[in-house]
This record gives sequence, C-alpha cells and structure tokens, in this order.
Amino acid sequence: MRSLSEIVSEAELTLSAIDDLAVLEQEKAKYLGKSGELTEHMKGLGKVSAEDRPRLGQEINQAKERIEAVLNQQRQAIQSRKLAAKLAEESIDVTLPGRGRGAGGVHPVIRTWRRVEEIFRSIGFDVADGPEIESDWYNFTALNQPDNHPARSMHDTFYIESDHAEPLLLRTHTSPMQVRYAKNHQPPIKVIAPGKTYRVDSDATHSPMFHQVEGLWIADNISFADLKGVYTNFLQRFFETDDLEVRFRPSFFPFTEPSAEIDMKFGSGPLKGRWLEISGSGQVHPTVVKNFGLDPERYIGFAFGSGLERLTMLRYGIGDLRLFYEGDLRFLKQFA
Repeated sequence: MRSLSEIVSEAELTLSAIDDLAVLEQEKAKYLGKSGELTEHMKGLGKVSAEDRPRLGQEINQAKERIEAVLNQQRQAIQSRKLAAKLAEESIDVTLPGRGRGAGGVHPVIRTWRRVEEIFRSIGFDVADGPEIESDWYNFTALNQPDNHPARSMHDTFYIESDHAEPLLLRTHTSPMQVRYAKNHQPPIKVIAPGKTYRVDSDATHSPMFHQVEGLWIADNISFADLKGVYTNFLQRFFETDDLEVRFRPSFFPFTEPSAEIDMKFGSGPLKGRWLEISGSGQVHPTVVKNFGLDPERYIGFAFGSGLERLTMLRYGIGDLRLFYEGDLRFLKQFA
C-alpha cells in the first residue's frame, strides 16, 4: 500500500489536469471511493496499535481534505470555463445596428373585407356593424323563419345558455343587421353588413367561424334589374375584369321572394369556362319588409349575401379555406 504523501501528490497532479466534470468524478473514486486508496488506509486503522491509531487517523483525514480541496477547486474551474464559453457564444455586440421588426401585412380575408367596403361605399352604400350574439327573433323570425320553418334546419346553430327570455345564439349570417339598420333608418336604405358569422361546420370549404357580407337596398321602385346591375358591377370591380359572365339561377330563401343564386364564369384564367356559385339574392320578402317597420305595399328592394372567404379564395386561387386560420406565416406572407 502506498504512503499517504505519495497518494496526495499523485492526486493533486492528476486531478488539476482534468478538464471534464465526468472524468473528474471518475478519478475521485480512485482515491475517495469505496475501494479508493484512502478508504483502504481507513480500513487498516483497526490493525494498528491503540497508541498510533489517533495519529494515523488524523493524517488520513488531512490527506482526504487536501484531495477534496483540489477536487472542489477543479470543479469550480471547469464550471467557470464552461460558463465563460457559453457567454462568449451568446454574447451580443451592442454596437451593431438593431435588427428591427419585420413589416406586417393585412390578412387576405380582411383585405377582401376592405375592398368590398370600398366598392360599395363608392356607389352610395352605408356600412353597418352589430352584435355577433343575436336573439332568435333577429336571426330567424324577423327574416321570415318562424319556429317551424324548414329553412332553420339549414343552419347548424351555436345556441348560448342564458337566463335571457328569448334564446340567444351566435349569428348564422349578418342578415340580422339588415333588420336592425332598417328599423332605425328611413328609406331609401342602401347598406352592406360585413362581419363574422358562426355555424357548426368544418371542412376544406367551411369553417365554424367565417365572414359574410349582406347587402340591402330598399326604396320605392328597386327591381331585379337594379340587383343585377349592382352585383355585376361589384364583381367586375372586385376581380378587376370585365371578362366574366353573371347569371341568376332560381332558388329559395325564406327572406326573399323571388330568390336567385348568383353564378359567375370567368372568360380567361385557370377558372375559364366554369360557372361558380358566388352569392344568394332576391327581392326582399314582404313579411321581412314589414318586420323592418316599413309598408310592403310601398317599399320594395333587393338583398344579397356573399361569403368573404369564398371571394378571397377565387381572387387569389386558394383551394382550402382552412389555410386562412392556421396562422402559417409562409402562407400569410404571400399577401403582405
């Protein structure tokens, strides 16, 4: 068995040269571990005389303290070097010019919303905004959809639990704003109501939350011809082309009579020759005019409703509506 001085001298030399914490702990075991050399010296104390045991025990403790001191010093040195290297790697040169923030952009659906408002404002339409939580009366009944009307089944509705006397819901279209606006304005009434709407639906062309724009023009003598002229002009300006056809296909909506789906067909581009459904429309139903607080024998007009996402998809050639709401900057940056 080696002497304590030899063990300490070797330990100090060996441990002070190590630059890795894991290796340092492995070398520690050689001297201070269960089978280490100092541990063997401790085990041998029982074999020496009672007179020599205190002196040898003190010498072993002193040797242990010297080795532990080297260990602690080396641990601290290794950790200090690691910290210095990390700080150097992560350092910031404060004298460099700032990086700044990238310029943001308008979301494509909001871009369409603004464009629609701009076009209709230019021909004298007002823009109305209102609550997204609606009463059953404004959302359905006032629009000629009583409790037992089959058209209600076409709307997968989010109802809201409340103590309100009348059922509350997330509006399924922005048509309630036509009622609210008309009840507070005198004819002639020219208004669009863009905004968020909600239905229980989700796939490549539907979203639980989506955007619509409803239009209304009420006066003494507004006809289907006015509807066709206004909406055709809107499509030409929105898509920035006169090279498209518009047709009105008979349909059914409870709040208009007669009613029509509006289709359009591009004369050029990737959608050339395809008829695409773009809006629902019609002459405002007399019952709805009455719910506006107006005389249906005197006033007549038209209404239409279009999806802003659908208009956006057609304008920019987007095939999946869900891309608008995934927050993928690679997609959104195309419109910045």
